[in-house]
Amino acid sequence: MSQYRKPSALDDPRCLPVKLDSTSNGEYVPIPLKRAEAQARTSAVEAIHDAARRTGRDRRSFLASSCAAAATLLAFNRVNAAQGINGGYFDLPAEAAFDIDAAAESLGSREFIFDVQGHYLPPNLAQTLKPECKAEHDLLGREYMGCIGAENFIKDVFMDSDTDLMALSFIPSTHANEPISIEEADKTRQMVQELEGDQRLLLHGRCNPNQPGDLDLMDELAEKWGVAAWKCYTQYGPDNKGFFLSDEDTGIPYIEKARKLGVKNICVHKGIPFGRDSYEHSLCDDIGVVAKAYPDVNFLIYHSGYVPGQAEGPFDPDRNEGVDSLIKSVVDNGVAPNSNVYAELGSTWRFLSTRDPESAAHALGKMFKYIGEDNVLWGSDSVWYGSPQDQIQAFRTFQISSELREQHGYPEITPALRAKVFGLNACVPYNISSAEVMKVAANDTISRARAEYANNPTPHFQTYGPKTRREFFNLLRATGGKIS
Repeated sequence: MSQYRKPSALDDPRCLPVKLDSTSNGEYVPIPLKRAEAQARTSAVEAIHDAARRTGRDRRSFLASSCAAAATLLAFNRVNAAQGINGGYFDLPAEAAFDIDAAAESLGSREFIFDVQGHYLPPNLAQTLKPECKAEHDLLGREYMGCIGAENFIKDVFMDSDTDLMALSFIPSTHANEPISIEEADKTRQMVQELEGDQRLLLHGRCNPNQPGDLDLMDELAEKWGVAAWKCYTQYGPDNKGFFLSDEDTGIPYIEKARKLGVKNICVHKGIPFGRDSYEHSLCDDIGVVAKAYPDVNFLIYHSGYVPGQAEGPFDPDRNEGVDSLIKSVVDNGVAPNSNVYAELGSTWRFLSTRDPESAAHALGKMFKYIGEDNVLWGSDSVWYGSPQDQIQAFRTFQISSELREQHGYPEITPALRAKVFGLNACVPYNISSAEVMKVAANDTISRARAEYANNPTPHFQTYGPKTRREFFNLLRATGGKIS
C-alpha cells in the first residue's frame, strides 16, 4: 500500500490539530477571527510547543498524537475562561496534554460514527479554489489532485478520522450545472467499494422542486442510483427565489413524490442564508407544518437553522432566527421531541465549538430539549473543513456547564448521549443497524488500511473551503454562482 506524502503544512508553526480559522463551507462569506479567537490560536500554538518539549518529541511528530489535540482544547479553555466564557467547555484532564493514556481516555475512538453530511469537489474545481493543489497518490496508487477530490476524501474521512459511515451530499445547483453529479458521486461510492467498504458510503439525491425537471428526475435517482435521502435548498431556485416545503405547488408534490418512491428522508438546508433575496426561505417556518402533516416522513434539518456569526442563547419564542427558528416551528405546530424532525450539526458545530462555546452550549442544549436527544444528528460538512477528526475530538470532550443545565433544563452530555449523536440516532431514519455495519466494516480493506496507517499517520490539518472574501468569490465564479 502506498504511503501518503507528509504535506509541508505540518511544518507551519501555526498549524493546529483542532483547526481554528475563518474557513467557510462555501455557503457563507468567511468570518475573520475575533481578537479573542486569534488569542486562543496563539495560546494553543504555544501549548503544543511546550507539551512537545516536555514529552521529548519534535513538534511535527507530536502534532499527530492525541496529546496535541488535548493541548489545543485545554488552551482554548484557558483563553475562554479568562474572557468569562464558561457555559461550554472541553472536559478533559490537564495531563492529557502530555500523557498519551490520559489523552486516549478522553479523545480515543469508542463510538459508531455516522456523518450524515459529507462533501467533495472534482479536482478541476478544487484546483480553481486552491491552485497550490499538487498531484499525489491514493490508497490504490492512482494519481489525483491532492485537495478535495474523491481520493483525498477517502483519506480525510476514513483514515484521518474515526468516521465509520458517511452520507455524501450535494450543494445547490441545477441539474445541468452540478459541480458534482450523481454519476461522479457514485464513482466515489464505487471507489469505496473497491476497498471492500460496501457499508461505508450512502448517497443523497439532489432535488429542488422549484426547478423545472427536478421532480421528474427523482425516479431515476431512487431506482438507478439507490439514493438514501433527498437533499434540497429551500432558499435556492430560479431568479434567486426559494420555496417552502409547505407550498402547494412545489414542496407538497416533492414530499408526496418522496413518499411514493419509498425514500422518506428529506434533508433540507435551513439557516446559513445565501443573501437577502430569499432570506425568508432560510427560516424554518415550514418545517413544523409539514412534519405534522406527514408523520411518516423524516425531515433532517441541515445546519439546524443556524446563522453564522449570530450568537445562540436560551430559546426565545419571539426570535425566529437561527436554531430558535427551528425550535419555534416545531413547538408552534405541536411536533413533539424525538418524532420526525431531526437537527443536523454540519458547519454549526464546527463554527460554534471553537469560536463561540457559550453559544455551542445553548445550541446543543436547545436541540436536546426541544428536538429531542434521539433526534440530533452528527454532520461535519467535510471535507470543506478538512478531516472531521478535530470536530469529533471536540464533541467527545464538550460539556454544557452545570449552571446552564440547571437554569435552562439542558441535559448533561453523557457518553450515552454522545454515542446517540455520533451515529445511533441517524440509524433510525436511515434504517441502518449500527451493529451490522460495524460487523461488516471490522475487517474490510478500509479497516485494515486504517490500522496500518495508525502506525505512521500523516494528518495534514488543513481546511479546503474559502478562508477569505477573495477565495469565496473565486469559488462562486467557478461554480457559476451556484454555491451561494
